[in-house]
Amino acid sequence: MIPQEIIRQKRDGATLSSADIDAFIDALGRGELAESQIGAFAMAVWFRGMTREETVALTLAMARSGDILSWDGIGRPIADKHSTGGIGDNVSLMLAPIAAACGLAVPMISGRGLGHTGGTLDKLESIPGYGITPDAARFRKVVDEVGCAIIGQTGALAPADGKLYAVRDVTSTVDSVPLITASILSKKLAAGLETLVLDVKIGSGAFMTSLEEAETLARSLVEVANGGGVKTSALITDMNQPLADAAGNVVELRNCLDFLKGAKAGTRLETVVLAFASEMLVQAGIAAGAAEAEGRAREALASGKAAEIFGRMVHGLGGPADLLEHPDRYLASAPVQKPILAAADGWLGACDARGIGMSVIDLGGGRRRPQDRIDHRVGFTDILPLGTKISRGDRIATVHAADEASAQKATADLSANYRIVVAAPALSPVILSRI
Repeated sequence: MIPQEIIRQKRDGATLSSADIDAFIDALGRGELAESQIGAFAMAVWFRGMTREETVALTLAMARSGDILSWDGIGRPIADKHSTGGIGDNVSLMLAPIAAACGLAVPMISGRGLGHTGGTLDKLESIPGYGITPDAARFRKVVDEVGCAIIGQTGALAPADGKLYAVRDVTSTVDSVPLITASILSKKLAAGLETLVLDVKIGSGAFMTSLEEAETLARSLVEVANGGGVKTSALITDMNQPLADAAGNVVELRNCLDFLKGAKAGTRLETVVLAFASEMLVQAGIAAGAAEAEGRAREALASGKAAEIFGRMVHGLGGPADLLEHPDRYLASAPVQKPILAAADGWLGACDARGIGMSVIDLGGGRRRPQDRIDHRVGFTDILPLGTKISRGDRIATVHAADEASAQKATADLSANYRIVVAAPALSPVILSRI
């Protein structure tokens, strides 16, 4: 196999054979390709696309590049969820323990931030001691005893994807449908899932900015996953504003703890979390329909069982046993915290959600290069949802920054990202469709 020949074929619009794709991914997994070759391949796919058959072959090759997990004897349906990424999207942190509290086993393989979007692993690494790459025995033990475990890719699980994933982030090839499909599903197929739900984001803070693009990606994911033997569905959700009222790492983790304690009822975030919990429970046969499933999920929250499971998961993976009771002991705070005030009377009519994500990166809360270290403390809280009526001088958000200069810049950037209008805006529902 000559890597540059495969790159040339895809660059010129040829359809790659399964054998060529297998050979390229095998070499990638073994570390035999230069980073420039990986980037060139990703760019060729971005420009030329892939057929459904090529995408299936790429997904399976990446899944087979490492171990395939088995959950024999676990005694629960094996289920998971994945989001294509957004701003303030911390759904996985609450959804996994809710689903586990309702009887599912959730071995969730998550990723770091991509581009302007936040990463679940970066949020969890805000917790001292939390191990995102446990060995297989510990991973299984936590899933078996607690019901869920949120971890990152280990070197043994879809290693080819881990290498391609990092290069996509810095070569502007994140938003390729075949690459997104193969990246997401290779990890899920390798994780030994029985069912999967997908959150495909659409809007200014998503990689898919139109409904047509989102539906194309959702269908690709659903068809490839179902073809791989994993029962899968997708919800298309709105990402034209931050989903949670926080954007960052520690701040979104604190938001998660508040949610699990019942402090975020009635929000867009609650709507999305409960919708995905319902989807998971119905898919797995634990609930007969959406109403019953939502009722079970609400009870898991109200009873405190989901919060208890989150705490046990954190401790089982090396974090403190009393995080929920004493978060301030463990979660660092940014030294500079300042309110961001509305410049006029009116309604919050629109925002550039992607711009908010980029502001988090500018604060130090995200990466521009794979090797960059991030400041988990920084970000935004108290973010008001669109459609809120405000008066001049009202707080629309709070910036958490490492220093005064960063806080001032972030304040100016966030203010510029919001449009204040004179009449209440018409807003899209947070859940747009199901595929």
